[in-house]
Amino acid sequence: MKSKAWILLLVLAALGGCQSVQTTEGGTVGIDRRQSMSSLVSSAQMDKSAADAYSKVLSDARAKNQLDQDPAQVARVRAIANRLIPSTAAFRSDAPGWKWEVNVITSNEVNAWCMPGGKIAVYTGLINSLKITDDELAAVMGHEIGHALREHGRERASEQMVQQLGVTVLGVFAGDIGAQLSQTVLDVTLSLPHSRTQETEADRIGVELAARSGYDPRAAVSLWQKMGKLGGGKPPEWLSTHPSDQTRTQDVQSYAERVMPLYEAARGR
Repeated sequence: MKSKAWILLLVLAALGGCQSVQTTEGGTVGIDRRQSMSSLVSSAQMDKSAADAYSKVLSDARAKNQLDQDPAQVARVRAIANRLIPSTAAFRSDAPGWKWEVNVITSNEVNAWCMPGGKIAVYTGLINSLKITDDELAAVMGHEIGHALREHGRERASEQMVQQLGVTVLGVFAGDIGAQLSQTVLDVTLSLPHSRTQETEADRIGVELAARSGYDPRAAVSLWQKMGKLGGGKPPEWLSTHPSDQTRTQDVQSYAERVMPLYEAARGR
């Protein structure tokens, strides 16, 4: 009984040991919010769990003949990613060296995401439903990459682990913390919504990444307007926690103008 009490105290102490961190440089858009991360969830653990989760998603898509079915679409998406990735150095010096992977999944779902460590998926529903331009696709992918740069997945996983204290206590001492994290990565990537603060940060990082990569950052405005018109004016489920259309459009437009000199410089190279 005494040993169980000590174990509980140790785990409580570990969960309580959240660190205040600044995951990225501010960039031109000035992202300066400090984040609270649990000491039980390291960046390395998240990256490994994300790689495992990503492998599972790709395996499932491959089994259904949904993985990288259109070579032209895959080449297009990867070409945009290859221009965006070097620009991530403006926010994190280590990011260009991540083990990036980019794949296209055939699905009517209007969706795209980037797991921790640079594991990207773009769904054909996003491309086809919006008749998306390269500039708009860069805005989407830049936004999703922004979540990975800011380690929003780790931030949400930390919150999840605190909320699920009882499960965590069992998991830590049963030795399956890795499996739990892989499932948590899947949950926070595919199911659980980001906070509005996280979405706004990703929006702003996205327009800067696009601009630095030679894509017109103002395309983010037309992108979110298209998103808002889907489903008779109701945005897709994955956008349900985003700021209102009007607030978002104003914010993206303002920050797109702020990074226009970066776009003009990139176009001039």
